[in-house]
Amino acid sequence: MSPDLALQGGSPVRSKLLPYGRQQIDEEEVASVIKVLRSEYLTTGPMIEAFEQAFANYVGAEFAVAVSSGTAALHAAVHSLDMQPSEEVIVPAMTFASTSNCVVFEGATPVFSDVDPTTLLIDPNKVEELINPRTRAIIAVDYAGQPCDYGVLTSLAEKNGLTLIADACHSLGARYESRKVGSLAELNTFSLHPVKHITTGEGGLVTTNNSELASKMRRFRNHGIDQDHRQRSETGSWFYEMIDLGYNYRLTDFQSALGLTQLGKLEKGLKIRRRIAREYDAAFADLTSIEPLLTHTNRTHSYHLYVVRLDPAQLACDRSEIFAALRAEGIGVNVHYIPVHLHPYYRTNFSTSAGLCPAAEEAYQRIISLPIFPSMSDTDVNDVIAAVKKVIGAYQIQ
Repeated sequence: MSPDLALQGGSPVRSKLLPYGRQQIDEEEVASVIKVLRSEYLTTGPMIEAFEQAFANYVGAEFAVAVSSGTAALHAAVHSLDMQPSEEVIVPAMTFASTSNCVVFEGATPVFSDVDPTTLLIDPNKVEELINPRTRAIIAVDYAGQPCDYGVLTSLAEKNGLTLIADACHSLGARYESRKVGSLAELNTFSLHPVKHITTGEGGLVTTNNSELASKMRRFRNHGIDQDHRQRSETGSWFYEMIDLGYNYRLTDFQSALGLTQLGKLEKGLKIRRRIAREYDAAFADLTSIEPLLTHTNRTHSYHLYVVRLDPAQLACDRSEIFAALRAEGIGVNVHYIPVHLHPYYRTNFSTSAGLCPAAEEAYQRIISLPIFPSMSDTDVNDVIAAVKKVIGAYQIQ
């Protein structure tokens, strides 16, 4: 181990921690929010519809339904299917807990599928093995920003009468072959959290070409009520009916204004993310103890995350020490994710355990996410590269 490492008292590469992700807000966004704050509607107003339409147009879907978070988007999508307690939904083990939680919210059972170890995307072969008469849907997660194999997954869903849901919270702006993410599944969910490609602070969207599902999700976000405040005001009516049991999952107009402005800058941000990823790929090509995830040639990656896998056989430490060493150098690395079936809640309530999804479990021990976001400077990118080479060099077995 080198005494030059900041973890051992040496000088860090950076004095201020660089986060793995961060929003980019400028005066145009500020002005758009202020304009709405001075308008008649702060919520249930026209800006929400404008944002929804622009988003639907961008991804190539007929409808977009804006909600209060990515989790709410997943919940609304699953709710629209009228799940029954006896039914199951296949989800990948390598994802954030929301992907499976939304199934539990609706009283159904999540069934965890293993992932392809080279991409950490859901493995269609494992999915096919899990399909049974109780299976109702498949949720595919576009891990890190690379689309899943929607050609194979769509065929599996159609063959077995299942609904395919795309958890596209990582992949806004990506493509599978010639089609944009957001138009690849029956229901497609997005997150608008600050570390994502565009943000509304907190927020989410579901896109679909199914008008009935879109209507159900609009009611669901508004307590299950058939009309919102603006609709009643425009018709001069006080009357409304609660048709379904819903939640208050509404997005505000000023959040929608922020999202609409951010959407116009998405393509520029994607170009920067892809450029940073190429620079990382080139810089780490000669480091045999770390390896980026595989990217498929028939897909464009949107790089919400840049994830590398460590080779423990070539390092004199485990992932936790590499993690600590990089943080000490001022690089805000992260780990995405602990496989969901290993969380105590799922172990206790669904009798899951280690060994259920070995590829996801093995990957979890090795993965680290490096900083990648559009406002990173050349100095920031070079600092990440320098810190990775410094730390890996110190622990590499010669």
